[in-house]
Amino acid sequence: MSSSSGPVARITVDVAGGVAPWRQVRDQILGLVERGQLPIGARLPAIRQLATDLGIAPGTVARAYRELEGEGILATARRHGTVVAAAPAGAADPLRSAAQEYVDTARSLGADARTATAMVQRLFDRPD
Repeated sequence: MSSSSGPVARITVDVAGGVAPWRQVRDQILGLVERGQLPIGARLPAIRQLATDLGIAPGTVARAYRELEGEGILATARRHGTVVAAAPAGAADPLRSAAQEYVDTARSLGADARTATAMVQRLFDRPD
């Protein structure tokens, strides 16, 4: 991001990566909230502004915001914009995050759940 300041300025999107851009934005905002770098009440940039800063479509940022609103992390009010509404319950689970990243990558490669799960099982069964 270029024109914003503060923690949200640290968000980056790798469009060539295997993870959907909306997911990258969502995960990075969630991480900032979990680490307390975006406290409750902190205002996020407008969708169009963040999209412009990241060089992605506004719909991509809108989806990330919607996902976080659905989880109760963000709240949007017309006059006040989008703000952090709550911190996620409990500490971040790094295994869940890694698993989500793997699922996103597997999907982007066209793998189904059975194929992706079989790959994980093969790797676990392999001696080091």
